[in-house]
Amino acid sequence: MKLYSEAAAVSNITVTEHEVTFDPDASWLKFHLGISRYALYSRDDPAIPQLLQDMESMKLVSADYTQDEKALKGACDCTQVVKPSGHHLKLALKMRNFAKAMFKPMRQQRDEETPEDIFYFVDFQRHNAEIAAFHLDRILDFRRVPPVAGRLVNITGEVLQVTHNEDLRAVFFTSPANNTCFFAKCLYVCKTEYAVCGSPDLLEGSLSAYLPGLSIAPRISIPNPWTRSYTFTGREEWEVNPFYCDTIKQLYPYNSGNRLLNIIDMSIFDFLTGNMDRHHYEIFTKFGDEGFLLHLDNARGFGKHSQDEMSILAPLSQCCMIKRSTLLRLQLLAQPEYRLSDVMRESLEGDPLRPILVEPHLLALDRRLQKILRVIQRCVRRLGEDEVITEDFVKSTARPQTATETR
Repeated sequence: MKLYSEAAAVSNITVTEHEVTFDPDASWLKFHLGISRYALYSRDDPAIPQLLQDMESMKLVSADYTQDEKALKGACDCTQVVKPSGHHLKLALKMRNFAKAMFKPMRQQRDEETPEDIFYFVDFQRHNAEIAAFHLDRILDFRRVPPVAGRLVNITGEVLQVTHNEDLRAVFFTSPANNTCFFAKCLYVCKTEYAVCGSPDLLEGSLSAYLPGLSIAPRISIPNPWTRSYTFTGREEWEVNPFYCDTIKQLYPYNSGNRLLNIIDMSIFDFLTGNMDRHHYEIFTKFGDEGFLLHLDNARGFGKHSQDEMSILAPLSQCCMIKRSTLLRLQLLAQPEYRLSDVMRESLEGDPLRPILVEPHLLALDRRLQKILRVIQRCVRRLGEDEVITEDFVKSTARPQTATETR
């Protein structure tokens, strides 16, 4: 900041100064400290509602590209970027108490569906899908999605005027309608027709709370065994081999513990949202093989309410396994008094950008839930309840240590 201010003074550029203070009781810090091997936060963690409120209203003091946007320009490790694309935009926004959130701007209207001819890997990233995914994850009692809140951002006053990144400043322009716009500056798409625009400065977006830095809480990204082909004609083995799960069950780390059950949880979550773009998953290395999977990057969900992509459920239908706690929660949300669409509707009402989902998307959740339960019923009829329904946090099947090894 000091160096930038000195350079700006020489160039006769005005830099907006904001007071920044560290608060040891800040909601983002409490969120980070509350992460355990079981979930990102506990059911009754008071820091989460406060964090959502802070992201909705706290003053923004800095804006920059995210790490993977920088990777496209060679500033970061490009191997961490799965599929660069200029069709979506992401920014890292910092608040006055050092809280940091990822901003994804609005690209589609609520009632728009993804066109049938669009491949899942070039679909828009929807800000309302990120918001809805957080609420659904919490309702399912997974608690593996970082907190997400909607916010109306003034992209002139809260992005352009507070960023110290000249590359980011350079992609702002005023449209013929006199609206402030900006676009993704990357190797693939660098055109104003892919820009997002305010009205004239205000732009809807989702703010996702950042996780602790990798130097504090290292994470690793692991390919999803049920990843899809990211080509126009290719098919993966799981798409043609109905016994694919038998092979996966023999491989580490899916041959013991909870990893495979967590993959199945993730497939249920993705099926409910309609997200086909789950190519990797991440885990905290501190918690070892038994730690939970992070459900990150959910913006390609809720694109089609009229179609249920059954192939997303392949881990469940091929492995015929499910945690008892997951099944009980699904059965509860199928009851009329706790109907999933009603619980989601009520939960989403708390977001300032409500309505987050149009009614057809909410009703699609109930329809998809019934399809999940029918897949489980078929597995139980074929294999028996004891084989299909598994207790949570199963013991590892690895060889137990002898008394000498223990000593």
